[in-house]
Amino acid sequence: MTCPRQLVLIPSYNTGPQLVATVREALAHWPAVWVVIDGSTDGSERPLLELARTTPGLRVLVSPENGGKGAAVECGAAAAHAAGFTHALLMDSDGQHPAACIRAFMTAAAADPAAMILGRPVFGADAPRLRLWGRQLSVGLAALEVLGRGLADPLFGFRLYPLAPLLEVFRTTRGARGFDFDHETAVRLFWRGVRPRNLAAPCRYVPRSAGGVSHFRYGRDNGRLVVMHLRLLAALARHLPRVIALRRRWSGDYNAVVTNPA
Repeated sequence: MTCPRQLVLIPSYNTGPQLVATVREALAHWPAVWVVIDGSTDGSERPLLELARTTPGLRVLVSPENGGKGAAVECGAAAAHAAGFTHALLMDSDGQHPAACIRAFMTAAAADPAAMILGRPVFGADAPRLRLWGRQLSVGLAALEVLGRGLADPLFGFRLYPLAPLLEVFRTTRGARGFDFDHETAVRLFWRGVRPRNLAAPCRYVPRSAGGVSHFRYGRDNGRLVVMHLRLLAALARHLPRVIALRRRWSGDYNAVVTNPA
């Protein structure tokens, strides 16, 4: 198999000054970083476009309307694939994700190009307990949807995808365009035979006082997640034989191994 071409892909919506800091940190660890501005209205794209003029590996895609995280990823993934990239490491724009882990994830993907490398978050004391409890519920639902373990944290957005199967998932579902993106794509890629590999990565919560931004709305977006789970459970029946066969074929180890860290 040819050596994968990898980039860091960062979707962003009204992230403010934190966006440039996140991008600079990513560029310090990887030379190719693309950002999708998802209809931002706060002007956060302006300093980034200025930075891109003097940074060859940085590309900024600007969407005039806010379509949601998944829609922004779809836009960036399609453009990256058309440009010859094979894999994209997704990274949130708000400073939660560890840029220092980028190279380890790229190395794990190079060792197993057909796999998706999913971040297994290591939370600090700053993590809100309510969010941790919600994640445990998502982990349990994901285990039901893939008939067992394998998706260590279906909500953690620091993960690396092979682009071709990711774009196939977008072509076969109307979902996964908002905050349902992370969970739904991981499950549907599993169904398609893309083996998950989980790799530990620290996650920090940035308070608003330090520039942290969150657009998650508990009522609206949790309602959408409920609809997503109902959709996945309803679809599982037709994927059941394949999922059972995949579990028989794959070994029980779903942890990524970084054989040659740079």
